[in-house]
Amino acid sequence: MDLKKISNKIKKNWGNILFYTVILIFIFSPGAKAWLLQRIISTGFFKAEIKKEQPANIAAPAFSFTDSNGTLVTSAELKGKVVLINFWASWCPPCRAEMPSLNKLYLSLRNDSHFVFLFVNEDEDINKGINFIKENNLAIPFYQPGAVSPELFGGTLPTTIVLNKEGNIVLKHEGMADYDNEQFINQLKQLK
Repeated sequence: MDLKKISNKIKKNWGNILFYTVILIFIFSPGAKAWLLQRIISTGFFKAEIKKEQPANIAAPAFSFTDSNGTLVTSAELKGKVVLINFWASWCPPCRAEMPSLNKLYLSLRNDSHFVFLFVNEDEDINKGINFIKENNLAIPFYQPGAVSPELFGGTLPTTIVLNKEGNIVLKHEGMADYDNEQFINQLKQLK
C-alpha cells in the first residue's frame, strides 16, 4: 500500500479512529476514567446519604490504622467522635473521582473536634498513595490499614463508612459518591 491510499483510508475513517482512540484512553488511563467519573458524580445522582431507616445499632468491629507518622489509631480511642473512614487506592478510578469531594468535606469539618477522618490507603506501595495526595494537593490525612474486620471492609474500593459517636455503623457505602453536599454534611452534623 502506498502513502496516498493510507492517507485516503485515514480521511475516510477519521471519526472511527478518533472514537477508538478515546475508548482506548478511557480503558488504559486511570486519570481519564477518574475525570469521566467526576463528571458523572457532579450530576447529583451519586450523593452520599445516611438513611434514617438504616438501623444505627450495628456496632463497628474493633479496628486499627497507622497514620503517616507511624502512630497507631484504634477504634477504642475514637468513641465519642463521629468517624468517617474511606478506603481508597491511587490506581482506583472511582476512588480518584470521589477524592475531590471527600477533600472538600474534610476541609470543611476538620477543625470540629467532634469529627475524625481516616483515609485508609490500600496501595501495595504506600509511596504511590502519598504521591497521589501530594500531586493532587489534597489535605486528607494518610492512613495505612492495620487490623480491619471483613465486616468493616470487604475489599471493594472505594468503601466509605460513617460511625456515630457510640461507635455504631450508620453508613457503609461501597462505590463512589459525592460527599461534599449540604444534605450529607447536615446529616453528619446531626450525629454530633
